[in-house]
Amino acid sequence: MNSLTLGPTEIAQLTGYEQATKQLDVLHKRGFTRAFIGRRGLVLERAHYEAVCRGQIDRLEAKKANLSFFGARN
Repeated sequence: MNSLTLGPTEIAQLTGYEQATKQLDVLHKRGFTRAFIGRRGLVLERAHYEAVCRGQIDRLEAKKANLSFFGARN
């Protein structure tokens, strides 16, 4: 059974970096928007990783913000 998150070795292989801040930068640029730095290092959920790799989560869709309230007038 796979763990819920990618391990440190997997993340280092995926990003090419050992330092968490550099890993996070690479992952965010590649569309893994749910990656974050936790108490014990970088965290990337396996389900999110697989969904992005399958194309189920579009980079642009993940970064869209709802700013419609700026134009709302009563």
